[in-house]
Amino acid sequence: MAVYSVFSQYYDILMSGAEYPRRAEYLLELLKELGHPPGLTLDLACGTGSLTLELFRRGVDVYGVDASVEMLSQAREKCMDAGADILFLHQKMQELDLYGTVNTVFCTLDSINHLQGREEVRRTFQRVALFLEPNGYFVFDMNTLYKHEKVLGNHTFVYDVEPVYCVWQNRCALGSGRVDIGLDFFERDGKIYRRSSELFSEFAYPVEQVREWLNECGFGEIHTYNELSMDPPRADSQRLVIAAKKCG
Repeated sequence: MAVYSVFSQYYDILMSGAEYPRRAEYLLELLKELGHPPGLTLDLACGTGSLTLELFRRGVDVYGVDASVEMLSQAREKCMDAGADILFLHQKMQELDLYGTVNTVFCTLDSINHLQGREEVRRTFQRVALFLEPNGYFVFDMNTLYKHEKVLGNHTFVYDVEPVYCVWQNRCALGSGRVDIGLDFFERDGKIYRRSSELFSEFAYPVEQVREWLNECGFGEIHTYNELSMDPPRADSQRLVIAAKKCG
């Protein structure tokens, strides 16, 4: 999995449309629909802690894990400024090693897609199952094959926001499910621009395959939804939400 360094400096700026308050409300409403109180909750691949903080503000007993020291530094500073005493741990998803079990695990904004291949996904599912209480829920989202091929594809996106100019370039081989992403950041320094770059890949999988891996790792009831809704997935869904219950 990519461990972001440069990206962490601009992540919150470029992700300003992520709607973290709405996302937190949705996740809690989804748990209510499933009849599952959140209990002790892990925000897996928490990034800069925006969702973690929103869950905390809604009374959830939550802590975060991320593989990027730079992202966690942003998260700690953000939560300290908000007066929120939240624990953050530096760990890779596929090497998750908690102090004890949790009742709920959230993993959002296509973090699972950032794992480098099928074995890392399966390993992450195994580690989550190991530290999840029986009948606990693992709720995560994933970019779809449709999004990788039809939306991201071989396209370039430009973001011109203060204080950075970002060029986002994608390379996708049709049928592979893989998108290679190159980010070039340009930040003004006096009369010149300083350039920095980040390279990583995302992988999308058929939902049937994801279900199979979850079953193999000890999850029973598996529900799939179109992003931020209680509706079933569509052929053109760009991101799916998957709620998997650990077998009792």
